[in-house]
Amino acid sequence: MTETPANKRLHVLQAVEDGWDAFARTPWPLVLFTLLTGGVWVLFQTIVRAADHWSGDSAPLAFLVIDVVGNTIISLWGFTGLVRGAWKSLNGAKPSFSDLMRWDGKAAGRLFINQIVLAIIISIIAGVFIWLTSEFIAASTFAGFIPLIAGLVIFIYLSVNQKLLPFIALLQTGYPIENIQKGQKSIDATWWWMLLLLIINSIILFVGLVLIGVGLLVASPLVICISLAAYRQLFGTDDQTGFLNT
Repeated sequence: MTETPANKRLHVLQAVEDGWDAFARTPWPLVLFTLLTGGVWVLFQTIVRAADHWSGDSAPLAFLVIDVVGNTIISLWGFTGLVRGAWKSLNGAKPSFSDLMRWDGKAAGRLFINQIVLAIIISIIAGVFIWLTSEFIAASTFAGFIPLIAGLVIFIYLSVNQKLLPFIALLQTGYPIENIQKGQKSIDATWWWMLLLLIINSIILFVGLVLIGVGLLVASPLVICISLAAYRQLFGTDDQTGFLNT
């Protein structure tokens, strides 16, 4: 197993420049695939809502399960496809639309499990701080702000140092806890720069949303290209799982 890099500084402007160059090199496959995944999601939601309406709420739990499973699969398919296309574009190649369309069940499974484990960890931490907040408020209203603020700080910290977890899950071997530790170890040394990158990505997505939502067709793949360029700075270009060859 490749040793996790540490004490590398993230060069934010370089990541933005590399990400933009990758997107500009092959915009149409990325934009059209984003449009396709969005269209599939809308179609799926329309079918589920119509079926739920026609059933007369006879099986609400079943439709809820179908909705969650379907949304998860579409999200995993869309994200893995964009990552594959963005990676090839960062390498100077022009990915074909079929490269993005391809479903990789193993990669999707790794991504899903890693995200679920992180969500469980965050939920446990949130639960602890919610309980502490209620206990502190019972003693003093002002004291209740102490665990509340501490919990918020920890949430922001985890949001930043786990920003690259999806790429780690797709491209590196290791169990979910190991992958979470890799993100923590590599990003802690450059945490403030990663926070800056997260803010830039959020601004790009916000601008895309403001442009009647249509701008997200450009903003979403662009943010993935930029984030992947940042990942490559910190972790290199080694594909340990064979994700790019499947």
